[in-house]
Amino acid sequence: MFDFKTIREAVALKDPTLPKDVLASKQFQTLIELLGEGEIEGFPSATGSQGSTEYNTGSLKDVFLNGVQVLQQSASNTSPSDEDFNFKNITFQPRFGTSDQSPIEGIAASESETAVNVVVTKSSPVSRSITDTNVDAVRVTLGFPSLQKFEDNGDINGAEVSLTIQTIENDGTTTTVITDTVKGRTASTYFRDYKVTFSSGTSFPVTIRVNRVTDDSTETTLQNTMSWSSFTEQIFETKNYPNSAHVALRFDAESFPSQPRRMYRVRGTKIKIPHNATVRSDGSLSYSGTFNGTFQTDKAWTNDPAWILYDLLTTSKGFGDQIDTTQLDVFSFYSASVYSATQVDDGLGGTEPRFSCNVVIQNQKQAYNLINDLCSVMRVMPFYSAGTISITQDRPTDPSYLFNLSNVTEAGFSYTNSAKTTKFTVVNVAYFDNDTQEIEYETVEDTALQAKYGVVTKNLRGFATTSRGQATRLAKWFLYTQSNESEVVSFTTTLEAGTLVRCGQVINIADPLRAGVRRGGRIKTGVSTTQIIIDDSNNTDLTIDGDSTLSVILSDGTLETKTIDSISGTTITVSSAFSSTPPENSVWVVESTAIQLQIFRVISVTEVGQLNYQVTAVAHNPTKYASVEDGEALATRTITNLTALKPPPSNLQGVEQIVVLNNRAVSKLFIQWQPISGVTEYMVQYRFKEESFISEKVTRPDFTIFETQLGTYEVRVFSYNALKKPSTNPAKTTFTTIGKTALPADVQNVRIEPLTDAFIRLRFDQSTDVDVIHGGNVVIRSSNLTTGSTFSNSVDVLPALSGNISESIVPNIVNGTYHLKFKDDGGRLSSGDTSIVLIQTVPNAFPKLSVLSDREDLDSPAFQGAKVDCFFSDDVDGLVLGSLDELDGVADFDLLPDFDILGAVDITGGSYEFANTLDLGGRQPLRLTRHIVSQGFYPNDLIDTRSGNVDTWTDFDGATALNVGASLLVATTDLDPDLSTSATYGQSGTTITITKSSHGYSVGDFVVIDFTAGSATDGNYEIKTVPSSSTFTVTSATSATISSGTSCTYGANFSRFNPFVNGTFIARGFKFRCEMDSDDPAQSIEIDQLGYTAELESRTETSLGNAGATNGLIASGTSTKSVTFTNNFFTGQSGTSIAANSVLPSIGITIENAQSGDFFALSNISSTGFDIDVKNGSSHVNRNFKYAATGFGRGS
Repeated sequence: MFDFKTIREAVALKDPTLPKDVLASKQFQTLIELLGEGEIEGFPSATGSQGSTEYNTGSLKDVFLNGVQVLQQSASNTSPSDEDFNFKNITFQPRFGTSDQSPIEGIAASESETAVNVVVTKSSPVSRSITDTNVDAVRVTLGFPSLQKFEDNGDINGAEVSLTIQTIENDGTTTTVITDTVKGRTASTYFRDYKVTFSSGTSFPVTIRVNRVTDDSTETTLQNTMSWSSFTEQIFETKNYPNSAHVALRFDAESFPSQPRRMYRVRGTKIKIPHNATVRSDGSLSYSGTFNGTFQTDKAWTNDPAWILYDLLTTSKGFGDQIDTTQLDVFSFYSASVYSATQVDDGLGGTEPRFSCNVVIQNQKQAYNLINDLCSVMRVMPFYSAGTISITQDRPTDPSYLFNLSNVTEAGFSYTNSAKTTKFTVVNVAYFDNDTQEIEYETVEDTALQAKYGVVTKNLRGFATTSRGQATRLAKWFLYTQSNESEVVSFTTTLEAGTLVRCGQVINIADPLRAGVRRGGRIKTGVSTTQIIIDDSNNTDLTIDGDSTLSVILSDGTLETKTIDSISGTTITVSSAFSSTPPENSVWVVESTAIQLQIFRVISVTEVGQLNYQVTAVAHNPTKYASVEDGEALATRTITNLTALKPPPSNLQGVEQIVVLNNRAVSKLFIQWQPISGVTEYMVQYRFKEESFISEKVTRPDFTIFETQLGTYEVRVFSYNALKKPSTNPAKTTFTTIGKTALPADVQNVRIEPLTDAFIRLRFDQSTDVDVIHGGNVVIRSSNLTTGSTFSNSVDVLPALSGNISESIVPNIVNGTYHLKFKDDGGRLSSGDTSIVLIQTVPNAFPKLSVLSDREDLDSPAFQGAKVDCFFSDDVDGLVLGSLDELDGVADFDLLPDFDILGAVDITGGSYEFANTLDLGGRQPLRLTRHIVSQGFYPNDLIDTRSGNVDTWTDFDGATALNVGASLLVATTDLDPDLSTSATYGQSGTTITITKSSHGYSVGDFVVIDFTAGSATDGNYEIKTVPSSSTFTVTSATSATISSGTSCTYGANFSRFNPFVNGTFIARGFKFRCEMDSDDPAQSIEIDQLGYTAELESRTETSLGNAGATNGLIASGTSTKSVTFTNNFFTGQSGTSIAANSVLPSIGITIENAQSGDFFALSNISSTGFDIDVKNGSSHVNRNFKYAATGFGRGS
């Protein structure tokens, strides 16, 4: 509820740039705010009687505007000074929610304004009559158009006007109610309001008269006219809002241009409290005598959470229309209140109640959630039993019942643990600080947990908490609970026990499966109040010490515990008597310091069927209360003998294997040992060589170390007991492993199956090594040597093949040797050299024409072609890879064993391009077969470099170098390889554009360009783009700018170099290159023999399909007939082994309609065709004939 009122009155402006006497107006605002439902105690800082000026003034200490007290806490409630107020012009009227409280005065329910607008002079007062008897007050508004005096020296000063306002009642009573002087300066109209309030005995009608006391101005230099602007009749609010505590707060707009944030510190709703209770100054309750279940007649304010919850449940503002007080166990609320009100250390040198509830419930909330929030303040849990709602509080309580396997079902006790893998180690609790009226935070850290989990923060809201100490205890309770109350036990018990156990009760559990021994059961006979006979001694551990006790359930359902005096067989005697003789078949248990009972707190009891109850309880430690409140250490209980240290395992053994994991070969060391009885977990520690130990926990008597390496592993195995404590000493041993360093087994049973003259099939046994089959390779090399061939002096036939194959189709080398090795996934090759020799495996029914057999190594001098990063070495009489070092970097030439080979081998590789290009004169299908003999070697392990005694040499050949390779490649063109075409070019940046009309070249072609003018660099370039049929571009290694039109020539366009072993390539021109590589800078490759054989297949062409034939028949005509072959034959070409026109095709003629005397003659036989003359006698005759031409090649 809000009521806004605006009042204008004079006040000096605060702007320092204006004169101090300038008048201005300001507004006031009045708010009416509801504090709560029902009667409240009031304001804690106020003194005096409620409603008095002293009380209202003191209450301002409990009013906070924008977080600041209106009146300072140290100020006097009776006579505060202006400096004691943090804000000026504050008016405050409280009402406390009684049923008969009076309305707040001065709050208008309705207003009616009437204009007057009459100038008031000293000689002419102005009057107006108020006739409405319901009017409570009149607001008189006077206006001053200008208040100023012009001085002779030019200064402008303020002016003043004195006035009075009188009331003249109907009975003639005249009263001067306002006497005022308006003083200041204003150049524009200034308004001032005056309020005239009528008392209850006022005689209506009432005349209000405004009088001017100051003389009227007669000079133009003095302006002080006064007029009555209007009056407003006000009828006050008469509602008292019974049973609603509320306040009226008035403040001005100068201090608060907008509504301030408002907070009120109050002692809240009064509630019923027990007859024997007294409210302490801090709001908690103290008790005297015994509670009889009744309450005091007068309600009182308290912050006791138990009775606040009770009030909410039983009054109309809460759930009173749903719950009758007879349904509540009032004594459970009383017990919770006593514990809550107990004074504890507040952490600041004083004391405070253990639990206080200070909260404003002002938002709609689910009933269940609100009740649980209030319960959480004092750690209680509501439950319903036997028609009554009770609350049970987590507070120090003695065990009230006993369970062992004799009074639960066969399922026994089931334990679960909800502990999280990560725990919070820092708790921030937000609480409302009554002094600062702000949300403050209290932080509690668990350093022990931080050492394990690091800083893990939990933010909590302290519901209804206004105490720093209570916030601290809440944080500590949270830290304790998360670490110590995560274990839950559940079991099903009998009707007898289930009806006696309640939520919140503390129970003892003797579980032999967890304790390791049976120490409880059923009483066979209750002999007396000091002696019982138990059900079984043979299966029960009755070992006792001086502090051993016997606990039994008596006939009334209570649990009693006594110290044991003696045990004889099945008879147990206690040192002091039970309150009654323990009944037959009741439950008993023995406890000692060696094995103690488990303690749990019941959180639910549920009926199961007709005869059983399901009980669920959470772990309970009675020392937790002192730990949370006083910082005492938590006591631990010995509940089992399973915690004794176990011996280490025995018979520690291990075996190394290579296995497949995720389709990858992995080496592992599999370790196993003889398990120890009662041990469910082991700690395995291992380390490789002298590295740090790696620890792993396992639940099986075996362990696997993956990715083993070559060396020694030290292994230790500890046994864990039930408390996860390791055995004093471990079982330990060492294992020597090889990891995956062992070489693969050799290739076995290589066989050759001829397929064609171009290919054969090699078959062999699949590798038996896992690291070859998974991730490894089969390496197949070949050499053109049939004797003296080794894996080292061979080259790859194909790229490395998958290691899981057992056969492969490979190119037919015709005469030579194939070498096979297995390579594992670590790059290690099998040690043996498995080889098979091939000598013309496939008979060739069709003759071939050997066009050229080129051997670069037989040239004189050898290897005359272009060399890149390789050179011919006289030391090895072969082509070898170059060095990374240069002569300029040699410090001492006397130390060089060889000037050709300096330091490390260039592992980026090298290449050798054959000296000559092969030109067939036209496109032909040319069969190429490579010829290459090579071997790897260590340049620094040659005989010439050895200085030791020859008798000490282990071998003369040096170490075998296998990390090298070589391949033969071919590039082709359909043009004359010696072609030279004139063109022009230009360069921009690194892009060179060649211009030649209808060049016919494509992207990816390689072309040799000679830049006859300009600064571009000659070389073999790859065509990058073909913008048009007249241009193509290449990329230069250097940037430049060269004008278009600059002269150049370029050669035929060749394809990219492609590797081959043998195969057929269709082209006119062929260039050859050998590429050499090394994966090891210490190894180089030596090319001893290098070349190729070029052959053309024989071919027979018939007239069938010839363009000049009809169904294979050609008419000879009556003159010489020229016949053109469908495809050209190769007849020889300079630069090859076949001279031009030295292998002409042979031609057979068949005349279909020959007559007697017919004959034919052939002439002009060439690669493209022949001439034929068919005659009879001396005359040509027209006959149909067929031809069959046999030669070599198939030109296109």
